[in-house]
Amino acid sequence: MAIVTTPKKACAVNPLKMSQPIGGAFAFMGLRGAMPLLHGSQGCTSFGLTLFVRHFKEAVPLQTTAMSEVATVLGGYENVEQAILNIYDRAKPEIIGICSTGVTETNGDDVDGYIKLIREQHPQLVKFPLVFVSTPDFKDAFQDGWGKTVACMVEVLVESPAGGAERDPARVNVLPGCHLTPGDLDELRTILEDFGLKPSFLPDLAGSLDGHIPDEFTPTTIGGIGVDEVAGMGRSSCTIAIGEQMRRAAEAMQAKTGVPFRLFERLCGLIPNDDFIAFLSDISGRPVPAKYRRQRGQLADAMLDAHFHVGGRKLAIGAEPDLLFDLSSMLHEMGAQVTAAVTTTQSPVLERIGTNEVLIGDLEDLEELARTRNCDLLITHSHGRQAAARLKIPFYRAGFPMFDRIGAGHQLSVGYRGTRDVIFDIANLVIADREENHQPTPDSWRTSRQPLKPSRRSFIASTEESIA
Repeated sequence: MAIVTTPKKACAVNPLKMSQPIGGAFAFMGLRGAMPLLHGSQGCTSFGLTLFVRHFKEAVPLQTTAMSEVATVLGGYENVEQAILNIYDRAKPEIIGICSTGVTETNGDDVDGYIKLIREQHPQLVKFPLVFVSTPDFKDAFQDGWGKTVACMVEVLVESPAGGAERDPARVNVLPGCHLTPGDLDELRTILEDFGLKPSFLPDLAGSLDGHIPDEFTPTTIGGIGVDEVAGMGRSSCTIAIGEQMRRAAEAMQAKTGVPFRLFERLCGLIPNDDFIAFLSDISGRPVPAKYRRQRGQLADAMLDAHFHVGGRKLAIGAEPDLLFDLSSMLHEMGAQVTAAVTTTQSPVLERIGTNEVLIGDLEDLEELARTRNCDLLITHSHGRQAAARLKIPFYRAGFPMFDRIGAGHQLSVGYRGTRDVIFDIANLVIADREENHQPTPDSWRTSRQPLKPSRRSFIASTEESIA
């Protein structure tokens, strides 16, 4: 069992974590026609917007209440009111999601009270969906903001089914964690539909941030799950939650609608996917399709091929708790040693990570641990690239943000196929590094003093010398 520790230094030198408000705004981006709104200064929003745009290489909707120093001290009601009215009149959204920030939380703005007063003064907003989530950025982290926001969506938007209402046995709710990419959600949707199930993803980033080009420009999100579909999630037969961060949302769904849930803490690895596929076969009443039996065989073969290169390697991983647990567990099962593990916030899964210690810290801590423990591979988001260069070890990018490579939204890690691809990518990094820097190869055998082929004259001379 891993021991979870916290560093004693006064500040984060090279931050690993992204803030709660950004995680909350990210969740709202999985709703169709949504406009996330950060209640704070312009800088808070512009920072988050930069991260999203660089990660997805897409136009991302994100607005701010633009709190000034004076407005922060006196209260932000007028800023919230004006922001909501401007967005409602100009962007024509289907929903506005409001996340607080550290500056407004410190002042103690009662945003729920603001929304109630705004509805009273503006009749056109009486039934318009306005969802507020408290996400101060001086505590918790990215996945906490995501989890709280999804739980709040369930509590506000999902309707309680009428007494005696029948459930659709084929309909399934899916609550994905923030560590899953749009590509992961597309893969999960395909798997569920292959079992004859009709999934509803909340949030559904695969519909809004998968990189497709819409026919017409819209200032709001260009896809995702609609508010009307969210309202009907209480008529589903069950809920699948992925990642410990989604437990709160799944419990809220069950408490409000009575829909039972099954939590899968991870979907990267052979055994977790066996459990997932078996569960889908059980709830659908269908046998496992032949394509997944074949994919399982491919994954088993990939693990066999790659364990010669991954097994015994010392890894340094820095990520949000659910992503850290997911990747480190799969690599631990491959025989790798997770000798340096750094995360951003507390989570029940941290104690079950296959290492001696998990540090809640920053990238400086991760780099120092990787150096002192002689790690062979660094895994974290793009802000870790300089540390990997200084350590002179291979670098595998995982998590958010990933801004120095393209295709971040389509990176796949779930299911048999996703696990196979991750294993191949990491094993190939290790192989390339070993060939380039450590072990001899045919290209490195010859030196300036050892010609590739001996000349005929030197061969005759050496032969005559040996005969003499």
